[in-house]
Amino acid sequence: MKRSVFAAGLMALALGGGIMATTAWAQADPVAQRKEEMKRASAHLEAIKKILDAGEPVGPIAARAEEMRGYYATLPGLFPPGSTENSKALPAVWSDRAGFERASATATEAAAKLAAAANSGDAAATATAFREMGASCGGCHRNYRGR
Repeated sequence: MKRSVFAAGLMALALGGGIMATTAWAQADPVAQRKEEMKRASAHLEAIKKILDAGEPVGPIAARAEEMRGYYATLPGLFPPGSTENSKALPAVWSDRAGFERASATATEAAAKLAAAANSGDAAATATAFREMGASCGGCHRNYRGR
């Protein structure tokens, strides 16, 4: 009995350490992480545009939109104070934090709407939601990203 309790404790410690190590790594370079996520979101948008332009079934767009929704929901957390080195983020990200968080929420909502439209199979609604998604990206970049 003592061995199994000890083993369980050791396992919990190991798992907890793994979680802490993963969290520490993820927070070690938020600029690199957000750049990588933005590249992935951009790739999703390009792929979605190709699907829409080709007139293909829109169902597969939902998974891409859902992944972007998850990213945009966590976006403000990838901009901790002081994370400006090698970044194109404008000072407004921190000085207008409420506006930046609203822009992130708008993108999150637009991605959710895009996923819902794609899941419905309605190509016209998906195209409209895609344009709204693009507008939310542009709105955020105009105010919070330098060239």
